[in-house]
Amino acid sequence: MTARLRGDELIAERRLPAPPERVWAAFTTAAGIAAFWGGSHATVPVDSVRVDLRPGGTFALDTYAPGSAAAGRLSFVYVTVAPPRELVFDEPRTGLRTTVTLRPAVGGTDLTVHQHRLPPELRTAQAADGLSGILDALSTYLLESTR
Repeated sequence: MTARLRGDELIAERRLPAPPERVWAAFTTAAGIAAFWGGSHATVPVDSVRVDLRPGGTFALDTYAPGSAAAGRLSFVYVTVAPPRELVFDEPRTGLRTTVTLRPAVGGTDLTVHQHRLPPELRTAQAADGLSGILDALSTYLLESTR
């Protein structure tokens, strides 16, 4: 399913081919984050990912666009850490809040990613496509890591 914009919110839902504990690990470990976070539009070196998984802790990563030697550094602060069902984090620079919700489902996990307080520059079809691409990469990572 594609992501949809609603005012200053972006919401994506997806059934993933893994139990909630594996999806949780993808969102909370350096290897997991590096494997999918850039989607098809960026790469994330695993050694750039830092995770301090606790409320008030941070996680950060570098993204590289194709053909670019310059990194874009992304940093977030955890608000809620409730394994393996809910993860909430803020991007302090813009105020963007992301809520990741995991629910057990037949054949895997139902995932909802709900971004609140989108800054105007992210209220675009391109941002929705980017989130969809990230979730496509997450699904692929989960499938490939079970083989």
